[in-house]
Amino acid sequence: MSSVKPRKRMLGEALLEKGLVNQDQLRIALTEQKKQSLPLGKILIQLGFVTEALMRDALGETTGQESISLANVIADADAVQLIPKEVARRYKLVPLSLDREKNQLTVAMADTFNVIAIDQLNAALGGEIHVKTLLAAEPEIEAAIDNFYGFELSIDGIINEIETGEIDYTSLQTGNNEYSQPLVRLVDALLADAVKRGASYIHFEPEQGFLRVRYRVDGVMRQVRTLHKNYWSGISVRVKVMAGLNIAETRAPQDGRISLTLLGRPIDFRVAAQPTSHGENIVLRVLDRQKGIVPLDKLNLTEDMLALLKLLMARPEGIILVTGPTGSGKTTTLYSMLNHVNSEDVNIMTLEDPVEYPMSMIRQSSVNEATKMDFANGIRSMMRQDPDIILVGEIRDEQTAEMAFRAAMTGHQVYSTLHSNSAIGAIPRLLDIGVKPEVMEGNIIGIVAQRLARRLCLHCKEAYAPSELERQLLGLGDVQYEQVKLYRAKGCERCEQQGYKGRFSLLEILRMDGEIDALLARRASKHELELHAKARGFKTLADDGVRFILNGATSLEEVSRVVDLTARIV
Repeated sequence: MSSVKPRKRMLGEALLEKGLVNQDQLRIALTEQKKQSLPLGKILIQLGFVTEALMRDALGETTGQESISLANVIADADAVQLIPKEVARRYKLVPLSLDREKNQLTVAMADTFNVIAIDQLNAALGGEIHVKTLLAAEPEIEAAIDNFYGFELSIDGIINEIETGEIDYTSLQTGNNEYSQPLVRLVDALLADAVKRGASYIHFEPEQGFLRVRYRVDGVMRQVRTLHKNYWSGISVRVKVMAGLNIAETRAPQDGRISLTLLGRPIDFRVAAQPTSHGENIVLRVLDRQKGIVPLDKLNLTEDMLALLKLLMARPEGIILVTGPTGSGKTTTLYSMLNHVNSEDVNIMTLEDPVEYPMSMIRQSSVNEATKMDFANGIRSMMRQDPDIILVGEIRDEQTAEMAFRAAMTGHQVYSTLHSNSAIGAIPRLLDIGVKPEVMEGNIIGIVAQRLARRLCLHCKEAYAPSELERQLLGLGDVQYEQVKLYRAKGCERCEQQGYKGRFSLLEILRMDGEIDALLARRASKHELELHAKARGFKTLADDGVRFILNGATSLEEVSRVVDLTARIV
């Protein structure tokens, strides 16, 4: 039985459907195409009927190819070195990023179906590296080749260039011929390096005689560069220009945002400038959309915990809280939960400070001091938008808590975060904010507490037999010594001598029930609440941490850094 393949949609049809051209314009372009024997897309651009960017996206859609704009792209120096400039110029392509783990080179091309060009690429790479192609506009590729091949792109090379030349500070602000200015390339190279290393924050910290550059990788600060203080004024001006901040203001805090394409994917940076005794301290938070939303079944939960979490989310109304300190992954978990329930059947609205990762079909808003839309006023406004599910970025005061619980009491499902040390610790925290026990009673569906722990490097972790104290901390009891193996960090080239690479979440999930509500009503102590929860099978953060220690995912030392295990010693 033969299957009929669907007809491939032509470019002209796609442009007509999107309303980018009309029938008359398409007819003119087709007539010109017969005279010039050029691709239809080029003819339409020549006639001025469509722009390069619109044509790139339309071509990408009709051919099923992913497209990219090179306007705010920062190239990976390692990728550029792999492809000679002559090859890039001849075949109209530009290398963007190199993923060593996947052995993959991402390349932007004007014609992704040019078999000869791809063969030449494979020959230049020796057949060892897989090529991923993205569709880009030809003029953008030519400009990128001039930028990326005409100048030094490595951090050490740029620093050497700066030390042997003069800095033109005016060119940092104009944006004209940016790549001729080495400080522009230095900032770009540092941003690319931080993303490549998996940093969540980049710190530019001026001291009396030098500038310290540190990354926060896997939750731990790591110093990567020490630069001369002379560099700082130029770097700060460049970062401020990119983030849309006032370059003349150095005595007041400022916040901004940068959106770039790094390593072939969109990356956002939240920028915060803070005056200090040695000059402005600038911190950039890295928001990688690719890592921002994790499927619920990828959160490393046990089957029981995953089933419990889905059970809580199945409740039609009430509030679910995710608690933990700053940087513990609360937002990622909340987004994973929202993504799980996101469908055309429900109206989901969020109020965040600010919106971190854009999600389709979800109405996302940022709190705005200028328009006096804080969390409390924002919830009041969202209630008039017919929502089924509401995400409140953070409950930080009595007014926000009151509005969030009011939404939960009037038939809405509410998700929010709270700063507390544990799931049960969220209850006294809410009491401290000013939420009455009778308001909490029956309206809290469940509380999730979270921490992030570093994962041991798979290539160098070292096995050892636990000591007697370690056995007590892990609750091993009478288990034979030879049956238990723990692992500790060692360090190798693949993990940059850290012994750890990547992170995962430790969670505890408290399901609220009638008995806990009764304990709440009579203001029972935290200890009483904990005893009741444990009697019902509640597993603490420490219990979850022990699970990962025993399966070799992390070390006892690492779990002890983020969770208190001493309470387990009887």
